[in-house]
Amino acid sequence: MTTGTPPEDAVILFGGADLSAWHRTDGSPATWEVADGVTTCNHTGSLVSNELFEDCYVHVEFLIPAEGPGNSGVYLQGRYEIQVLAHDYPDLEGEKHCGAIYNLHAPLQYVSRPRLEWQSFEVIFRAPRFDAAGEKTEHARMTLLHNGRVVQNNVEIPGPTGGHVDENEAAPGPLMLQDHGGNPVSYRNVWALHLPRAG
Repeated sequence: MTTGTPPEDAVILFGGADLSAWHRTDGSPATWEVADGVTTCNHTGSLVSNELFEDCYVHVEFLIPAEGPGNSGVYLQGRYEIQVLAHDYPDLEGEKHCGAIYNLHAPLQYVSRPRLEWQSFEVIFRAPRFDAAGEKTEHARMTLLHNGRVVQNNVEIPGPTGGHVDENEAAPGPLMLQDHGGNPVSYRNVWALHLPRAG
C-alpha cells in the first residue's frame, strides 16, 4: 500500500502542505523542501516530530531518487531506525538493506521497488517496558510491512540504533526522518496512531 488513507483519529505528521508538525534536532523549525504534496531532504538536518509516541502504528511513504544511495531512515521514538536505501546500492545487504532494523535485523525478504517509485512502510511498534524502579523489563519490539509484505515480524530491539536522538528509552519519543548526508529522499503521507498500551 502506498496511498494509505489515515483513520479519523490519526496524527497527521505530513499531509502535503507544510512541516508545521516537525522541527530539527536542535529545536529550530524544519526546513526540508515542500512541493506538490511531497517533502524532500535538502541537507538541512533531520525532521523530528513535535508529537511524542509510545506504542504506535506508523504509515510512511518514501521515494528513492534516481541517483546516489538514497540513504535515509525512519526512527521510532527517535531511537530505533528502519533503514531507507536504494535497492541497487552495492555492499549494503542484510542488516543495512532497505527495511532492515539498522545493523540488527535483516529483512525477512527483499521487496524494494525501483528508484522513482513510491514505497511504503507500515510499522507496529511496542515501546520498551520498565518497572517501578526504572529497570527495563522488556526491549522494544517492531513489526514492519514494506510495500505490504512482512519484512520484520515482532523483532526485539535491545537498544537505540546509530544516529538516535537520545538513549532515554523509558520516555516517549518522536518519529524522525533522517537527513543522511543530504541524500534527496522524498516523503509523503506520514501519519501515526497512538496504540492502547497493553502490558
